[in-house]
Amino acid sequence: MTHAIVLLAHGSRDPQWREPVEAVARRIRELAPERPVRCAYLELATPDLQTAAAELVADEGARTLQVLPLFLGMGHHVREDLPRRVAQLQARFPDVPVRLRPAVGQHAWLLETLTRIALQDDSTPPGEEQP
Repeated sequence: MTHAIVLLAHGSRDPQWREPVEAVARRIRELAPERPVRCAYLELATPDLQTAAAELVADEGARTLQVLPLFLGMGHHVREDLPRRVAQLQARFPDVPVRLRPAVGQHAWLLETLTRIALQDDSTPPGEEQP
């Protein structure tokens, strides 16, 4: 059974904005090449959630989909838009279970990492973070 991941971010017209999202997808492919992954965006960029999911189902044979919101806060998009869009996606693919995961900002270890970055001395080179 193929378990696929959709990394869902807000989106921007600026193509450089997408780079961190695409970097996460590349890293997933490196660490777990058996897990198909696509990036998707709510607005201002493509593909959207429906398109990315359709590609995973049609091209990769995804039998389950996990949607991971790359959002730090629990604003309107996370509380209202995402559950509605995931329900629409589930209706479109009734035989493919779709799971909306908690937004990344809800994970304690990410908040710890952000705290460590904030406390890092500006003179410390990236990759050599202080404990």
